[in-house]
Amino acid sequence: MPPPPGITRKLLFAFGALVALFAAASVFALGRLTEIHDGSHALQSASGRVRTALELATAVRDEYAHLAHTIILGNDSHARFHAEARARVEELTRRLQEQAQDAEERAWVADIQESGDALDRLFRETLLPAVVARDHAAVTAAHGRALELVALIQARADALARRFDTSIGSFAEHVGAVEHTSFLWALLFLGGATLFAAGVGLYIGNSVARPVARLTEGASRLAQGDLNTRIPEGEPDEFGRLAAQFNRMTEALRAHQEQLVQHEKLAGIGRLAAGVAHEINNPLGVILGYVRLLERKAEGPLAEDLKVVEEEAVRCQEIVEGLLDLARPGRLAVEQVALREVCDEVVARLQESTRLGDVKVQVEGDASAWVHPQRVRQVLFNLVKNAAEAAGSGGRVAVRIEGRTDGGATVAVSDSGPGVKPEDRSRLFEPFFTTKTSGTGLGLAVSQAIAHAHGGRIEADTGPLGGARFTLHLPPAGEGA
Repeated sequence: MPPPPGITRKLLFAFGALVALFAAASVFALGRLTEIHDGSHALQSASGRVRTALELATAVRDEYAHLAHTIILGNDSHARFHAEARARVEELTRRLQEQAQDAEERAWVADIQESGDALDRLFRETLLPAVVARDHAAVTAAHGRALELVALIQARADALARRFDTSIGSFAEHVGAVEHTSFLWALLFLGGATLFAAGVGLYIGNSVARPVARLTEGASRLAQGDLNTRIPEGEPDEFGRLAAQFNRMTEALRAHQEQLVQHEKLAGIGRLAAGVAHEINNPLGVILGYVRLLERKAEGPLAEDLKVVEEEAVRCQEIVEGLLDLARPGRLAVEQVALREVCDEVVARLQESTRLGDVKVQVEGDASAWVHPQRVRQVLFNLVKNAAEAAGSGGRVAVRIEGRTDGGATVAVSDSGPGVKPEDRSRLFEPFFTTKTSGTGLGLAVSQAIAHAHGGRIEADTGPLGGARFTLHLPPAGEGA
């Protein structure tokens, strides 16, 4: 027989109230998630401002380094390099002007602009003519003024970096407060829904209580700092959508945290590299000079050996520049390159230098991509060399080149070695992390930075030969560098 009208009304009221409660909880949660997303975006923006300020300080040091080299060498050979460094400083200064948010920050940027212009004029109009004219007194005076201007620029850049870093802390605190409040209100809404559903009946209890428990558990783990928390999304209902939003939020927070840590590591390496790059390039330049001088007099096998020394010294210079790409790879000048030719050249170079030993390397496929030839050659050199070392004596390495339908390309380097341990896979591209007994642990980090500069990436998994496979993904023309 049909249920009494009163029970019907109560059930309809209960279901209606339950739906309304769930709707309110979903709207509130989505609103909070949006606020957290906005806070994460603000964090990324503040982080970008910090990096710009730090890059400006580094660029000013580069400009001063060329000024100092002009004094040391006593000629204008570094004038072109000084102009390039000056262009970089101007670009970063303009970026800081766009990122300044109040009058004080704009005033600091104006000081940087004014001091930078003064430093450039001092170099071109006073110091360089004095160096060429051998006017030591004028050179000394100009150098002292240059030091004052560089110190002022770096002081302003450091002040901006500290202020931007403080804003990062404020944004992070705000996001944390929103997360905490969202967690408490989610518990209130969902806990009330669970109690209300228990009073309606077992069916509603079973339909609501378990999703609420999963959300509560996930929110608790997230509040404890577990950014790998994932909630089963289940059915495509309100709870499923809420779980999906929660999972996307935690994934975004985890990815952002990893990016911040990685950027800080790369920025530290970049500062270190910038400080020693010119000092390393000086002895390399001397080595190259003497080798090329000896090449003119040498004949036969000795000339060939000197040619190899010259090529390796040049590659060392390229590696020094590659270290700088970890922190500021910038935009690369690209051209269309046949990847098969690059891979064949890399394998031939490794065979000539006996780095492959008796490892058999097979190159298959063909494709072209818009890349910076030297940078991509460096990446492939690292990948093939690492694969040969992992394969060991008598091992095999396979290089597979494929073009994609979207205009991009992939180069997969597989080896027959022992592969990568699961616990090491997440750290493969961290600077200074290595599983080998020798090496700096910078090869894969530099390669990944170059891939990112092209708008691509490098992924690691298990290859067809049973060992590791590293795949370089290159984007279509116009999407990368």
